[in-house]
Amino acid sequence: MARPDKAAAVAELTEQFRSSNAAVLTEYRGLTVAQLKTLRRSLGEDAQYAVVKNTLTKIAANEAGISTLDDLFNGPTAVAFITGDPVTSAKGLRDFAKDNPNLVIKGGVLDGKALSADEIKKLADLESREVLLSKLAGAMKGKQSQAASLFQALPTKLVRTVDALRAKQDEQGGAE
Repeated sequence: MARPDKAAAVAELTEQFRSSNAAVLTEYRGLTVAQLKTLRRSLGEDAQYAVVKNTLTKIAANEAGISTLDDLFNGPTAVAFITGDPVTSAKGLRDFAKDNPNLVIKGGVLDGKALSADEIKKLADLESREVLLSKLAGAMKGKQSQAASLFQALPTKLVRTVDALRAKQDEQGGAE
């Protein structure tokens, strides 16, 4: 029979896995408490970084329907539960790991799909959601103005062609 405190911890972790867009598993061996505090700040407001017990977290992940992380639960493990933009938090993890080699990104999950450590680093290389949306909006605006110019040019060209035909007919009619 499971102890009530462990059952509550598993239930809380299961809820965090279910409510998160992404979860990234890291090994934090050798990091000080001050460094962990800095790491938590660098992840942004939409992420929660928690040091976890492997056995309980593995059970919680499986209850949440995530079994792809089972091999990563070894050694001292901490999980970044990300509820907002995963790119921002991935950048925070990557940048912190560059400055602190004791932080090792093991892998994670994004919208139910398993991610390797390399894939998380590639995710960190992406631009933020807001930047990508603004670039898309700019591209769409440019295409709309091109379409408007094209649609405006068609009637103008038609009018010029009709005028040229009339002028030609007038010349031919006047010459006869």
